[in-house]
Formats: sequence, C-alpha cells, structure tokens
Amino acid sequence: MEKNSQTTGTTERSLDLDGERLCVWIIEDDEWFARQLSQLIGLNEAFTCPFSFRSCEPALEKLQTENPPDIVLMDIGLPGMSGIEGIKRIRAMTPEVKTVMLTVFEDSNTIVQAISNGAAGYLLKGSSMETIVDMLKSIVYGGAPINPQIAKKILDVFAHTYSGNNDYGLTPREKEVLTHLVDGLQMKQIADRMFITFHTVDKHLRSIYTKLQVPSRSLAIAKALKENLL
Repeated sequence: MEKNSQTTGTTERSLDLDGERLCVWIIEDDEWFARQLSQLIGLNEAFTCPFSFRSCEPALEKLQTENPPDIVLMDIGLPGMSGIEGIKRIRAMTPEVKTVMLTVFEDSNTIVQAISNGAAGYLLKGSSMETIVDMLKSIVYGGAPINPQIAKKILDVFAHTYSGNNDYGLTPREKEVLTHLVDGLQMKQIADRMFITFHTVDKHLRSIYTKLQVPSRSLAIAKALKENLL
C-alpha cells in the first residue's frame, strides 16, 4: 500500500535465522530499478521488503518509528545525503542492522570508505538481480556479500598498506575461526565444524574484527591473506 511519495509497503517485522524471513529496506533513487528489486526480494521466501526509499533522509525518519530491518540495501550516489554518510547514521541509530551497498562505483577509495564505515557488503548494479538476492542470503549465515572484482580491489589496497608481521594477539581458537572464514565457510558451518554454538562463533568474530581493526568479514579475510596470519 502506498504510504507516501518515498515509501511503500507494510510495517511487518521479520526475524533473522531459525527459518524466519529477513526484513530488507531499499534506499535507491532509480525508481524503476528499486521497484524491480523490491518485487524480486519480496517474492523470495527468505525475505520481506516492506519499504523502498528514494533517499536516506526518509529512511532515517522511518527508523525512528518502525522496527529496524535486518538489512538495508543502499545506493551510494543518492540525492541529498550520500550513501556513505547514510551508513554512519544508520549504524549510529541501529548498530545491529546490516547495510549492504549496491552501486556503480568501483573505485578503491569509495569501496574502502564504505566498508570502513561499516558496510556489511558491497555489490555492483551490473550484477543480475537474481545474483544480488542470492548474495544477500549469505548474510543469514554470517556472510558478507561482495562481488569478486570488489574483493580483488580490497586485496590490492592491503597489498599497498601492509607494513610487517603482526599476529594481532589472535588466540588459537580465533585463528581457527579465521581459517574457516578464509575457506569460505559461513557462521553456521563454522559452528558445526568446531562443535560450538552460532553465538560463540559470533563472539569470536567480534573479537577478531576488533583485534584486526576491521569492520567486516571481507576485510578480515583480506587482511589475513595479505599479512599471512594463518
């Protein structure tokens, strides 16, 4: 149902994990692209997509009155507030929300800015909509959706910034978790492999991110590979 010129949908709140549908909000100024993506996401049994916004400002207002989504899928080049600034604002209001950038920008500076500010993933609009939805599903299992070409650019950044050996004080258990991340396992798979709970894996990951001084899985993997931490 039409809510206003910026927003459409219901106020249903979905829960993550345990077979529940994840709630996704879209912030995208291309109305046709946003509508197609919203419809495709809504048709997928893993998600609901109750709101779509043309800019960050109305989305931030909605966060003050609605239960937050599990995922915000957001463009960077938006009218008014940029997507980069939008990440900061969303994280300040609702740190638990996963913000995934969906953009045409491929330059290293923009990528690093987005991920350093807390983006949980970075996808390109050149990807098929089916690929975008499939990559979003990885968040359910602790993944960080990111296009291969973007991952390569992140690795290239670390290749120029690595300054020496450092194990960052990682414990043996944390190194084991990090090894599984590099091998491509998701959080539930790591929990099964290590005979620990999902929440224990999450605790290890938070510690790893803090020690490596990175905000996301993708940067933790990149740093581990470039600095030979394993």
